Amino acid sequence: MKNGEINRGIRKLSVAGALATLGIIFGSLGTSPLYTVRAIINNTPGNLNELLIFGGLSCIFWTLTLSATVKYVLIALKSDNNGEGGIFTLFSLIKSKGSWVALLTMIGGAAFLADGIITPAITLTSSIEGFRLSFPAIPVIPVVLLIIGLLFFVQQFGANILGRALGPVMAIWFILIAAVGLIQIISYPDILKALNPVYAYRFVNEYPGGFMLLGAVFLSITGAEMIYAGMGSSGVKNIRISWAFVKTALILNYFGQGAWVMMNIRSVSDMNPFFAIMPSWFLIPGIIIAVAASFIASQSIITGSFNLFGEAVTLNLWPKIRLLHPTAMRENIYLPFVNWFLWVACSLTVLLFKESSEMTMAYGLAINLTELVTTLLLAYYLLQKGLNHRLVLLLLIAYLFIEGSFLIANLNKFRSGGWFTLLISTVFFLIMFGWYFGRKLKNRYITFADLDKYLDVFTDLSKDESVPLFATHLVYIIRANRVDQVESKVIYSIFHKQPKRAKTYWFLHVDRVDEPNRFDYTVKQIIPGILIRVDFRIGFKVDPKINLYFREVLEDMVKAGEINLDSSYESLRKHGFQSDFKFILIDRIMLRDVKLSGYENFVLTLHLIVRQVGQPDEKALHLDSTSTIVEKVPIIIDQPVSKRILRV
Repeated sequence: MKNGEINRGIRKLSVAGALATLGIIFGSLGTSPLYTVRAIINNTPGNLNELLIFGGLSCIFWTLTLSATVKYVLIALKSDNNGEGGIFTLFSLIKSKGSWVALLTMIGGAAFLADGIITPAITLTSSIEGFRLSFPAIPVIPVVLLIIGLLFFVQQFGANILGRALGPVMAIWFILIAAVGLIQIISYPDILKALNPVYAYRFVNEYPGGFMLLGAVFLSITGAEMIYAGMGSSGVKNIRISWAFVKTALILNYFGQGAWVMMNIRSVSDMNPFFAIMPSWFLIPGIIIAVAASFIASQSIITGSFNLFGEAVTLNLWPKIRLLHPTAMRENIYLPFVNWFLWVACSLTVLLFKESSEMTMAYGLAINLTELVTTLLLAYYLLQKGLNHRLVLLLLIAYLFIEGSFLIANLNKFRSGGWFTLLISTVFFLIMFGWYFGRKLKNRYITFADLDKYLDVFTDLSKDESVPLFATHLVYIIRANRVDQVESKVIYSIFHKQPKRAKTYWFLHVDRVDEPNRFDYTVKQIIPGILIRVDFRIGFKVDPKINLYFREVLEDMVKAGEINLDSSYESLRKHGFQSDFKFILIDRIMLRDVKLSGYENFVLTLHLIVRQVGQPDEKALHLDSTSTIVEKVPIIIDQPVSKRILRV
């Protein structure tokens, strides 16, 4: 079975697909009961009472309903790009991409990536802390650091299939949390009154500091963005069916924790209600399952981060970085730089905050920003799609009010840990900003030459034996979309910088298309046998191994009798040697004597710094480094000369 068929099989509605979805999509969201209720009761400025517990649970229920069910499951999943979803997918779907759209996408993407750092730290720490109930002296931090190290170490072997393979473990997890919650609800059925939204309203308006406690309530929705971001891995039907099961389990557990708190309201201490509702005889197995679920949840967000980085590179929102496919299933990607960066950052997060209760101060803000940006982009896309503007406006106002309220509450955490989230998000944002807008600034000065004016020159230079043969086949990677044009820098390189004579000139144009798995090419013989253009159309899930694909193009053309690859040197040709190839990559440099604005200088400086994060083009395109030359040409900007130097 081919990879595409495997992927389609996974996305089809089935028991296996639904189980896989539990691990791929709902790992992070499914482990939120580990810390959400604890965060609400530990951060309360008043006494524990019925309004706090009932109101907090009511807020959790309606947050899950409005944000996860309505926004993501019912609305966002309809906005896909060939089955793919996520914030960068929305960016690719929007036709009119103004600078504000790019900026919003960068903010949302940066916040999602920050979440990829905090999620493994808080989920694993919360689960390991459960062992303190039986083993008070357990060294939580060293154990968590060891597990995090193992988690990121195994990524290079294709560990992002763990979410799918361990879906049954997550099924056990959801059954467990539902069962222990249901037992408590049976003992205190009045807790179900919290389903009434009036309690949520009273919680925000009447409980002392209730509005600011929304920051703790928001923890219940962390991980919901994976419903949309992981759409391409699981399929819409599997996600929707699985969500019905997941939401039921989550609500039963949250309400079960609330029931336990109400029954023990005078004796609740720092104990985590999540572990407190477990029967004592089942505590150790329950904690072990919690650790396994936390491991899978961490794997889920790491996989999501890998995919997000891969899409960002394709959309020119991130520098080119090394991308590998560690398994035969090509949709699984591994980014070495990202993996080890996340490992260091996760470890530092654990060392910095030490306790999961402290990490909740940093958690939530990142996802809040991502969800707010998703709301804005989704509304803009739905308007472009032609949906009734009154309905879109109504949805936009409703969700801006809800998520804006959460944002205000989360910003209250700034001094306690929110600064950490904003710091990480800012670093990611600056990298994307410098790369995207730096490229746009340089591209502003790209000029194109009409090939018709140079056809005779190409023919004459190719046959001019007074010019030393630079290469039999000279290959340029170009960006001109039109077949009758090429960048002026290419003309400059061939005819002006140093005349480069070749038997055949090749222009390779690489078009990274929105279709995830598209993989084809076309050939245009502009001057038969002398000037040939090849257009590759490659989906964003296909590794751009241009050197390999170009060889396959040559093989096809030789079989078709369109070209002859025998060596142009008679002494070598008679011994069966083939032609030589040279690839030319052109790096445009801004000259020092060009005057730019302060903003332009800042963007170009940031772009130069950000370039150090990524791979050079020859590595990103998998070109043969022994046959590749990188040339530097100046960016020509016509600027008025105020005073001309005089000859004396």
